[in-house]
Amino acid sequence: MTRLLAAAAVLALAACAGAPPRPSRVMSGLDVLEAGGFAPLKGKRVGVITNRTGVDAQGRSIVDLLAAAPGVTLAAVYSSEHGFSATSEKEIIPADRVMAAGREIPLYSLFVGNAQRPTPAQLAGIDALVFDIQDVGARFYTYLATMAMAMESAKDAGIPFFVLDRPNPIGGAVVEGPRVDQPDEVGKDAVAYFDVSTRHGLTAGEMALLRNSTLGSSKLTVVKMRNWKRPMWFDQTGLPWVPPSPNMPDLAAATLYPGVANLEFTNLSVGRGTETPFGWIGAPWLDAEALKKRMDEALLDGVAFSVEARAPSKDKYAGQSCPGLRIVVTDREAANPLRVFAALAAALRDTQPGFKLDWNRSRRLIGRERFFELYSAGATGAEIARLFEADAAEFEKRRAPFLLYR
Repeated sequence: MTRLLAAAAVLALAACAGAPPRPSRVMSGLDVLEAGGFAPLKGKRVGVITNRTGVDAQGRSIVDLLAAAPGVTLAAVYSSEHGFSATSEKEIIPADRVMAAGREIPLYSLFVGNAQRPTPAQLAGIDALVFDIQDVGARFYTYLATMAMAMESAKDAGIPFFVLDRPNPIGGAVVEGPRVDQPDEVGKDAVAYFDVSTRHGLTAGEMALLRNSTLGSSKLTVVKMRNWKRPMWFDQTGLPWVPPSPNMPDLAAATLYPGVANLEFTNLSVGRGTETPFGWIGAPWLDAEALKKRMDEALLDGVAFSVEARAPSKDKYAGQSCPGLRIVVTDREAANPLRVFAALAAALRDTQPGFKLDWNRSRRLIGRERFFELYSAGATGAEIARLFEADAAEFEKRRAPFLLYR
């Protein structure tokens, strides 16, 4: 770990302006950098990868803060999937400009298929590249893949790379789910970029350190948070929740996302276009009563199920009334989203003749070929969950050297 930290400096800049925060108030990496007067960036032309989640404790955008910071020149802004506003669902997001401190700053979209990285031309004239986006804690959420690709581009260009750390909103103490065992996907596909468990329990800074253990950049700096503890959920941090994407309106959606999102590449709606994305699944052909009966029989901790028909406003079955299953977290400390998915996969296979799972696409999310072997052989949800739990236990040991917080 000593050698790793020497290669990738970890800053804990002392707050030197204003009153110290309450002990319960978490300071994000941006708050820490701001309190230190943006010292590491002074005298540099800076590019920042961010979206509307890149705000300080008062809700002020990092773009505005950097543009106004004395001695710092904000030269470019880069956005990830969903664009700078974090609201777009377009497949291609064009380049644009943003206004900050009374001037126009180039805005480059990095959402171009699987190659979500800045080009050499987009990095020309940049002295430091900064990443500040709120992640949700699931391997296939693409923001940290964008971070890793940008780290690689920065290394190639010889540019220092700064990660302004933020909380894992669903906590950092719990690891759940399978790793990715497909070498043709790891490091290439944005939803399978890391060989980590689905619910990895890492912050952006910790994931950057893990990636850097193989990348070997000597110019990575993680600006640590202050006062964040691994068991914390986002609503315990005191920081403002800003929806990181169009279908992630709240912490409830983020809590179920690592499990229910594995059903994206099926003929089910996963609640996009409803008031509870990832908290409801449905389809016109679904026998919701039969599915609920099987899910109740699974005796899963921390969740409850009810039958509820809905008509999604977008995505699959838009405008159609669909029988469905509502999933409610009753105890988030006990709930295990990957066990929910394992039980759902088995129950859908056994009780819903119309259910179709596209494995060629789902393999990128689920990660493990062994899952499909078990699923196809008629394994129970509990048997599938045991595969996931074995992978999680292995990854929990592997991630230990990269943890920055207790």
